[in-house]
Amino acid sequence: MDRIALEPGRVVLSREGRDRGRYFIVLEVPDEAFVVVADGLTHKLHHPKKKNIKHVRPKPVKMDLQQSFPSGHMLDSDLRSFLENHGFGLKRPLCKED
Repeated sequence: MDRIALEPGRVVLSREGRDRGRYFIVLEVPDEAFVVVADGLTHKLHHPKKKNIKHVRPKPVKMDLQQSFPSGHMLDSDLRSFLENHGFGLKRPLCKED
């Protein structure tokens, strides 16, 4: 079975931490042990999250980070809409609801 590469644009599932069960898009791979991810909601482009690669599971969906965006550059809303359009939207609330 082929492994899915962790590369910029790859959708990943967080398996550990407070964000367990959430989907993110890999923005960069600084070294072989970590990835920098964002989802445009809790972890935005100006403040992405650094995650250990052991704590994420790559999915076979990849966003083209080099594509031309309507605003001319990538926005948090572009990340959110890509995740939602591919079925990786928010499945649980961000806070406890009574």
